[in-house]
Amino acid sequence: MATFLDRLGRLSFRWRWLVAVLWAVVLGLTGFASTKASEAPPETGSMPGIEAQDAYELLGERFPGNADAAGSATAKIVFVAPDGQTVTASANRAVIENAVAEAGQGDQVTGAVSPFAAGTVSPDGSTAYATVVYSEAKSELTDATKDHLQEVVDEARSAGLTVDVAGSLLSSESAGGTTEMLGIGIAALVLLMTFGSLAAAGLPLLTALLGVGISMVAIMALGGVFGLSTASSSLASMLGLAVGIDYALFVVSRYREERGRGLAPKDAAGLAVGTAGSAVVFAGLTVIIALAGLTVVGVPTLTKMGLTAAATVGLAVLVALTMVPALLGFLPNAVLSRKTRKAIKNGTFTPSSVGRSRENGGARWARFVLRRPLLVLLASIVGLGVIALPVMDLQLGMQGDESKSTRTTERRAYDELADGFGPGFNGPLTIVVDVKDSATPKKDVKRISAGIAATQGIVEVSTARFNPAGDTATFTATPSTSPTSEQTADLVNTIRDQRAATQAGTGARFLVSGTTAVDIDVAAKMQGALIPYLAVVLGLAFLLLLVVFRSVLVPIKAALGFLLSVLASLGVVVAVFQWGWAADLIGLNQTGPIMSTMPIILIGIVFGLAMDYEVFLVSRMREAYSHGEGARPAVVSGFRHSARVVVAAALIMIAVFSGFVGGGMALIKMIGLGLAAAVLLDAFVVRMALVPAVLALLGDKAWWLPRRLDRILPKVDIEGEALTAAVPAPAEPAAESGDAGTAADQVLT
Repeated sequence: MATFLDRLGRLSFRWRWLVAVLWAVVLGLTGFASTKASEAPPETGSMPGIEAQDAYELLGERFPGNADAAGSATAKIVFVAPDGQTVTASANRAVIENAVAEAGQGDQVTGAVSPFAAGTVSPDGSTAYATVVYSEAKSELTDATKDHLQEVVDEARSAGLTVDVAGSLLSSESAGGTTEMLGIGIAALVLLMTFGSLAAAGLPLLTALLGVGISMVAIMALGGVFGLSTASSSLASMLGLAVGIDYALFVVSRYREERGRGLAPKDAAGLAVGTAGSAVVFAGLTVIIALAGLTVVGVPTLTKMGLTAAATVGLAVLVALTMVPALLGFLPNAVLSRKTRKAIKNGTFTPSSVGRSRENGGARWARFVLRRPLLVLLASIVGLGVIALPVMDLQLGMQGDESKSTRTTERRAYDELADGFGPGFNGPLTIVVDVKDSATPKKDVKRISAGIAATQGIVEVSTARFNPAGDTATFTATPSTSPTSEQTADLVNTIRDQRAATQAGTGARFLVSGTTAVDIDVAAKMQGALIPYLAVVLGLAFLLLLVVFRSVLVPIKAALGFLLSVLASLGVVVAVFQWGWAADLIGLNQTGPIMSTMPIILIGIVFGLAMDYEVFLVSRMREAYSHGEGARPAVVSGFRHSARVVVAAALIMIAVFSGFVGGGMALIKMIGLGLAAAVLLDAFVVRMALVPAVLALLGDKAWWLPRRLDRILPKVDIEGEALTAAVPAPAEPAAESGDAGTAADQVLT
């Protein structure tokens, strides 16, 4: 592989204009395709294999034209009377009825039901709500339709009532974006401090933005065909920026190192792609496989998110292997350090001025760990274990309007409905009764309704409603507890456990659905898939690193280190989002359960990123060991060449991921914080402390591989041993001229 990538790097360097034009054409074509593509349909959130989804599908099949089943938008206008008054007072009632009538006259509205006609007035008379039904899905509603509803709300407010709209039809929460730009700015600053060159700092940013730009317009072009959601594009842009910058960073860093040894620009570019590029390929492959592996969970939303992000990472790898060496061809000397550029210009540069055995901070840290390996190992494990302790209290669920800021109308409406009708009102259970095989359908439905009403924790059961065919009925059961409480989840499980007794003696069967039941079922499914998926990822890590490092113990160490990283990062997420620690620092408005899909997404991404640092750092140790250095000196050598760059790469990823914590989507906020914490802990604790400590304790045994296994495993040559004889002897770089491309051309000739 190293030989092939070396050749690719040289060709990209030589044919830099062609490579640049080809990537520009790809960007242009995908951009043009995105302008002609249809808009992506709204995310359905379907979850095959759970009872709540089966009930929803039955409801859609048996109740044609049902607004909820058909996906039509609805708005719930909540009216609250001033203190000491009731909504049934004549003046307040007139305002409410007028507002509902006005709302019903809006475009795309099929009906608006007054709370006094529908009986949706709270027992104490303080609160009422009216439902407005639209003819289109929320994504199809025009701005004029939303503006009309807002005018109705404003007019009712001016009459003295408190009026808010439940749901997200009039969402007023910002989607974020400023913090993302701040993260990119911090990444640029880290690159500048690392390289000391504007060209070297700008090159990884430029190539990362190229890859993300192509990915985003491609998602827009294909969104209508595959139904790619906003969450898919957000995750793809987050990962694309982070890995795109890091992959280019490693190639540029290796190029500068080889130029410092005295290699000509084209040779240095080829060797950089052949060695660092090999690490990039395997690091990218781990991320891609882990993300693509989300398809086995069986959740369509996760599948789309995983495949979209995996494609973005694959594109970042291709850009790093081709566009980076092409840009190095345009800027062969400009990416070098100021000291090296000055030496070249003055004609005083000598390869020995950048010695390969030079002591630096990375080498000094490695020697410190090698002197106290057992102490460092125990401190790392205990520290990560303590941070991971909150995972024992992990609660999975979904966050809705209750998690939004109180500045939003949907959060205020949520609180007003809970105060007026009880905490369970915002999460009623929808009971769907199939009476197709029943001889006495109405009697059987009434019996099932009575049985559910008698269940402890149910405060109210609505009147059953039959479909036109008379073979299906539906009614709602309101819990006494909030949708996200553990008591509500226990209640749903109790109703289902007592199903046999409830429907005994009838010819009917019932299913429990509704938003609350869906959230509970999704959480149960995700929790059940968590351990198997983690086992698959750990097994994959072992097999992949077994091939890369040709060692049995190094992959085991890497997999265990990854397990510590992911558990610790989940502990941070639980402490912040579930317990509320430091919630104010990230603008978290309400604590609650961890989004059900978040842990599996985090495991897949953290696996890939953890293997990134493992491959980049340990491959230099393996390279030194394979070239004759002892086990301990190889650890020092690996840190000497890689520690500074790994630290820079980690800081960049932390900055990029932290930028997404300020976004409006709860899932993206959680993933952003979880990934930032995971990179921080994995790079600075696991890879920088635990890894060298374990390798120091193992010594030469770390690189042991049974002979029979050695013959079976494919040889990928990630260390670039095959390139040693192929690369010409180091020569003094050509002097710079006014044209950055001239020096490179001198070498090519």
